[in-house]
Amino acid sequence: PFVGPAGKLLNEALVAAGIDRETTYVTNAVKHFKWQARGKRRIHQKPNWAEMTACRPWLEAELEVVQPRVLVLLGATAAQTLLGRQFRVTQFRGQLLDSELAEFVTATVHPSSILRGEPEEREANFAAFVDDLRVVAGALNGA
Repeated sequence: PFVGPAGKLLNEALVAAGIDRETTYVTNAVKHFKWQARGKRRIHQKPNWAEMTACRPWLEAELEVVQPRVLVLLGATAAQTLLGRQFRVTQFRGQLLDSELAEFVTATVHPSSILRGEPEEREANFAAFVDDLRVVAGALNGA
């Protein structure tokens, strides 16, 4: 997961937030790639609620094995899969959330949303993304 431009942006944000990517476990909340052909390109399609809930047992099994201290949910799909259909990243991004999923849980935007944004807004959106990641980095470091 997180290869290509979105992965590169995630790596840059982790470095800026003081998080070592080598110490992270990265996975997808939904285990299949739903797409629509557009010419020679495959355009990603957002999974529906049934697809999200169908994949949840695999995600829960991964979390049981990995037992992370920190869980960062990147984007609405990941956040809603684990925190519920009504969860809104825009409302709670960058906040430590009360959850039994991990000691520290937060949600933020998906890196691809920054890349899809207006070019003149990317720097500010990237900085906000890094700030969200710093919340968990600070929690881990006892700040």
